[in-house]
Amino acid sequence: MRIRPIASLSVAAAAVLLLAGCTGSSPDSPTPDASGSADAGACQSALSQGEVSSDVQVSGDFQGKVEVKLPDGYTPGGLERTTLVEGSGQQVRAGDVLKANFTLVDAATGEVQLETQSTEPDGMDTLISSQQIFGAALECATIGSRTVSAFPAGVLGEGSPAFLLVADAIEELPTRATGTEVAPAEGMPTVTFDDKGAPTITMTGAPAPTETRVVNLRQGDGDVVNPGDQVIVQYTGALYDDGTVFDSSWTSGTPAEFATTGVVPGFRKALEGQTVGSQVLVVMPASDGYGDQGQGSIPANAPLVFVVDILGVQHAAATGQ
Repeated sequence: MRIRPIASLSVAAAAVLLLAGCTGSSPDSPTPDASGSADAGACQSALSQGEVSSDVQVSGDFQGKVEVKLPDGYTPGGLERTTLVEGSGQQVRAGDVLKANFTLVDAATGEVQLETQSTEPDGMDTLISSQQIFGAALECATIGSRTVSAFPAGVLGEGSPAFLLVADAIEELPTRATGTEVAPAEGMPTVTFDDKGAPTITMTGAPAPTETRVVNLRQGDGDVVNPGDQVIVQYTGALYDDGTVFDSSWTSGTPAEFATTGVVPGFRKALEGQTVGSQVLVVMPASDGYGDQGQGSIPANAPLVFVVDILGVQHAAATGQ
């Protein structure tokens, strides 16, 4: 995306924070955090509906280049969202994955600091979360909608600038891998799936891995995941010795989002070089997992197995991360 450098704590810096997400694992976390769940009740957006300002003019075709004109001296009066175009598609909920486009505008200068349309004309892969600003801009809207959200100064922390975010909800994406099924590989755990796509991993009694091995269960035809990219995935992790599940996004009810650099080495090897729509099975020795320290319910020196559905990617080179 096009990001113009301006002062420290600028809207451009905010754009990088938005693309990195405001929730999920920190780069120091060995595995992703699948905490949180989709609300099964009435949809409630983190942003209240209201008139951002009748003097703010937003123009441009849906999914195309956006122009925003601000009145002199404009300052967002509150944290709120206005629906400019009402779509006719499904309602967007927390945990959904979308193709969406975003235009980020500095409220002080009116300059565009981020426009995903320039590098992702078909839309940027986006995980909807009320705790992530891109997600909040579209949660509870409908597919085909355009919204404009106002964020006053300080919303990203002390000293952060005020900005406007125009969002187009283009298309809902699958929340499970949909690539072409691949024949099982010998010597790997067996995997079965329920109706929603959640995996059950069964160990075969094969010796524990001495090196990380990655095989595809499904081969997608989407974008390639590069080193440092932000990915949207479903995953289940289990102990290789007895198949005990220690973490799963399927249990939490929503996919996870994180950078490939923010997970243990074996998990990273399972992601980089793969394509969106793929489903991978990876086994790894403790040296590519948690080593001799362990973590939580994972004991020291434990080999691990993961099943990962790759649902979306935001490229680090494009986002300036």
